[in-house]
Parts: sequence; structure tokens; C-alpha cells
Amino acid sequence: MIHRRFFRMPVVAAFFVPLLAFGGCGGQQGPGAHQAMPLAALKLRPEAAVVMQEYPARLEGRINVEIRPQVDGILEKIYVDEGALVKAGQPLFRIDGRLYREQYNLALAAQHAAEASAAIARLDVDKLVPLVKNKVVSDIQLKSAKASLQAANANVEQARAAAQSARINLGYTVISAPVGGYIGTIPFRPGSLIERSGSKPLTILSDVREVYGYFSMSEADFMQFRRQYPGATIEEKIMNVPPVTLLLADGSPYPEKGELEMVGGQFDESTAAIAVRAVFPNRNGLLRTGNTGRVRLESRFDGALLIPQAATVEMQDKVFVFRLDKSGKVRRTAFTVKGKSGDRYIAGAELKPGDVIVTSGLGRLQDGMPVKPVFGKAVQN
Repeated sequence: MIHRRFFRMPVVAAFFVPLLAFGGCGGQQGPGAHQAMPLAALKLRPEAAVVMQEYPARLEGRINVEIRPQVDGILEKIYVDEGALVKAGQPLFRIDGRLYREQYNLALAAQHAAEASAAIARLDVDKLVPLVKNKVVSDIQLKSAKASLQAANANVEQARAAAQSARINLGYTVISAPVGGYIGTIPFRPGSLIERSGSKPLTILSDVREVYGYFSMSEADFMQFRRQYPGATIEEKIMNVPPVTLLLADGSPYPEKGELEMVGGQFDESTAAIAVRAVFPNRNGLLRTGNTGRVRLESRFDGALLIPQAATVEMQDKVFVFRLDKSGKVRRTAFTVKGKSGDRYIAGAELKPGDVIVTSGLGRLQDGMPVKPVFGKAVQN
């Protein structure tokens, strides 16, 4: 009995070995060869998105006036300091006015002399009128007197104009602020010779109660701008642009919102960009002419399809995603980027609501690979 059981055991083992070998040669050549890889995925749904675009900007006061002398002379007095805030009409500089005062006095004296001559001519006419009427003197004498009166009146007008011109020149010796604002650099000092034809202004006065932010928009951005906002004309589109933000040089946002005010009439040939202007209130005087910053435009998209940038692949200036087809296989699909909202792209018409894209393991994917989408949680790559 012991020998019979001993020889039966190898027979059973030999019978099962071929069966196992046969089973190992089935349709699958290795583990997972035709199995779908589980990867994180996202089903696209329309969402509201805010797109922010930033443009480098230079700031200028709404009014920048070069203060220049209207008469030549010696700078006698400077009433303000550089950087001072002045009001319209406030005196800024004084030029030595003695010469112009004397010129005015001479012109005024000439005016008085002309007025006296005109008065004498008027008396001559008044004296001759009754004499001619009574035929004591000839009519020719009256006509001659009237002509002399007209010449005297003309001399009066000429003298008055000369006196007025001299008075204006005398007034130009005190230079006042044409507008309120901040005083710029003053390159002159008392005693300097000031000339009307000088190359340098006395200073630059900036009215910065409102500040312009000038920036440039590329042709592509301008085309997007035209499509994005409602309106038949550029002026109507500008009115529909939401308030814009100014980012200061340190990156902090300026507390007052601005308004887009103007888009230039033509593109610059050298840069292929168009000039745009925004205006910002500056009640506290924080902004000055010459400041720099960035103007941020915000746009709202309703029904946008948002694609995480981490779920895309860029190749040859194109952006791709791996989209699942109906059979569960990935297809590399290029799409148009209409804008950026944070770390997500706004997809163009190439992608549709309900499409499923893979968001992880992109480096291992190839067209036609089966993928098992996993929603709502990350999958280790």
C-alpha cells in the first residue's frame, strides 16, 4: 500500500503541469498589456472665468506744461521749490522788470501825447464847423481839419497798442502757474540769464489730479479686444470695458480703479502695436509724471471651458491635451487658447462641453492608449 501511493503522486503532478503550461499561453502576453491605465481625468463643463491681462505702462499727468519765459532778462526770484504743489495763478518766478517798466512808462507817455494831439484836432474841427456853416471859411479847411483829426485818432490807437504791449511785457516778468500741479526740476537759479529762445524750460508743471497710464497692445490682443467687448464701434467697446487696475512698480495694486479712455488710431509700424490710454484718479497725489507700472485689464467669460495648464503639452507653438474618445482611448488634440484665468487656459472651439481630458501621467501617454479615467482624486503618476 505504501508503494502504490508513492507511485500515484507523480502521475497526478505530471497531469497538471501541462494544463498549467497550456493556461499560461493564453491571449494575454503580460500583465496589463491590454488593460486601461487608471489616470486622473477631468470632464469639461462650462464655467464663468475672469481673464486678466497686464501691460507695462508709463504714467503722465493729465496736463504737463513747460514753463517758459515770454521775455528775456535776469532771473530775480524763484518763489517755489522743486516738487512743490502749486495752485493755478500762483507766482513761480520773477524776472528783473526794470527795463520793461521803463518801456511801459515811455509807451504810456506816448499814448497820452497822442491823446492830447487828438483832442486839439477835435477842437479845430469843432471851431471850423460854424465858420463853414456861416461861409466865413471855405469847406476845404474843414475837410483838412477832419483828416487831421482822423490821423490823430489813429495815432492814439497806435500809442495805446504800444502801451498795452509794453504793459503785457512788464506782466511777463512775473511768471505764474497756468494750472495747479507739481513743480518739476528747476535748472536755473537767481541771477541766471533767461531767454525766450532758450532750449530748457524754467520747469515742467504737472497737473496730476488725474493721471494717464499709456500702454501698447499687440495686434493679436487688439483683435481679441474687439471680439471680446460688445459695441459696434471702438468707442462703444471702450465704454463696456470694466474698470481697470494699476499695479505700481513694487507690484502692489493702486487703490483707485481707472477707466479705459482711448485707443489709438493706427498701429506703430516699428512695433506693430497700438497705443492705449487709461485714466486714474489721483486725489492724494501718490502718482507722479514719470512713474511706471502695469495696467491690468479684466475680462469675464461666461460658459468658458477651463483647462489646467498642468494638463497640457506645448509643442511647436501649439497647445495639446489628451482627450478620451468614445472607446476610452486617448487622442492628442490641439486647441486654441482664448485667454488665461489664473493657472488655467480658456479653450477654443476645438474642445466641447462633456469632453474628458487626462490630467496626470501625460509623459507616459501616446495616441491610442486605453485609459481608465479617475475623477475627483489625484492618481499617482
